Amino acid sequence: MNKAFTKESDDAWEPVPELKDPLPKGVKNYVTPEGAESLKKTLADLKRRREALLSVINAGGTRTEEPSSLPPRQQLDELDRKIRFFAERVRTMLIVDPAGQDDTVIRFGARVRVEDEEGRSAQYAIVGVDEADPRIGKISFLSPIARALMGRAEGDEVEVELPDGVRSLEIAEVNHA
Repeated sequence: MNKAFTKESDDAWEPVPELKDPLPKGVKNYVTPEGAESLKKTLADLKRRREALLSVINAGGTRTEEPSSLPPRQQLDELDRKIRFFAERVRTMLIVDPAGQDDTVIRFGARVRVEDEEGRSAQYAIVGVDEADPRIGKISFLSPIARALMGRAEGDEVEVELPDGVRSLEIAEVNHA
């Protein structure tokens, strides 16, 4: 019979690949104080979930609290992979507190309000890669917008190359609080 038509058992799984590191080689893992707390909380939560999963596995269970269709041993591999990733992030993080920084020049941790050519306004917080969430205005310090803004000041105009073309943004407000 062709191997394509056979069912593999749950015990025959490939190891879960490591998460990819979104930091380019040589770039430091800067985080805000809030981002550092979030990373530590995530790591602690993953470790708690791992302990609960180990209890199920050691008791011979096949059902877990984890929202996954994977068998428990595969879930454990997945959790271990995430724990290694977040443990490394916590180990290498450099906390930068934006409070007290000079508001005249945009630096890591700044909250910046910009306006485009049509007068539309957007607000960004420049944060670490693990904290970034563009949907709520938190952008990585490595993003094109953040790179264009950093080192600039209120009133400056910057050109930002985005997937939909080059946009001109005027820096309307800078705050490091």
